Amino acid sequence: MLGAATRSAMTTRLQPVRPGERLSDQVARQLLRLVASEAQAPGAKLPSEARLAERFGVSRTVVREAMSRLKSQGLVQSRQGSGVFVAERSGFAPLAFDARLAASKSALTQMAEVRRALEAEAAARAAALRTRDDVRRIRASVRALEQAVRAGGDGVEEDLAFHRCIAEVARNPFLLGTLDYLAQFMRGAIRVTRANEARRDDFSEQVRGEHAAVVAAIEVGDAVAARAAAERHMLNAVVRLEAAGDTFWSQEGARLAKPLLRQLNER
Repeated sequence: MLGAATRSAMTTRLQPVRPGERLSDQVARQLLRLVASEAQAPGAKLPSEARLAERFGVSRTVVREAMSRLKSQGLVQSRQGSGVFVAERSGFAPLAFDARLAASKSALTQMAEVRRALEAEAAARAAALRTRDDVRRIRASVRALEQAVRAGGDGVEEDLAFHRCIAEVARNPFLLGTLDYLAQFMRGAIRVTRANEARRDDFSEQVRGEHAAVVAAIEVGDAVAARAAAERHMLNAVVRLEAAGDTFWSQEGARLAKPLLRQLNER
């Protein structure tokens, strides 16, 4: 364990943050560089919250927010009554997103691009590996989505469940794990896209038709058609987002996107 003198030396490497950009983002980046440094061995104790707040020129709340991000990524760990320590290195970097990249419309479009690659692969593999029971489960998930919408719901959770069902049938734990991680952000993105699509009957019909095309291709075992249908679905989602007017983005879209942006800022 490092002594007080060494911890003081660690602190001198940190610089006061500047106004403008979100303060906790700046603090988190500096702490990340410090913790990731080869000089910081696992088990090294970090300076106290009060000392960090003084060094950065911010409140202890800001330091706490920044530190929580490092904890969520498994980079540091708290020990009751002892402080915060550098965690054992796992050998791989945790997946995280930079909040500076987040903006309502552009973030949703970029997420749709990522989903296109992942979900097209999931659909193709599902078509190649599906069983009769798999097809029944996928069709049941589509019915659940349609029933939720008819009952007046937004269908967000059911939409997520439909896409996850296809990923399960693909039988690739790494693909499924990636989609599960992204689900925390996809939920907010889907909420916005579905609100946009619900404004127009033709949009809603397009989405139902695109889902049906993916399911049909999987059912007959046509991997090429399944991949193409899933890609087309995500490409059209972007087109529908682009068709949303300024009024939607300045009012409904902005309101619905707030939880998504808050999630990204908290990473």
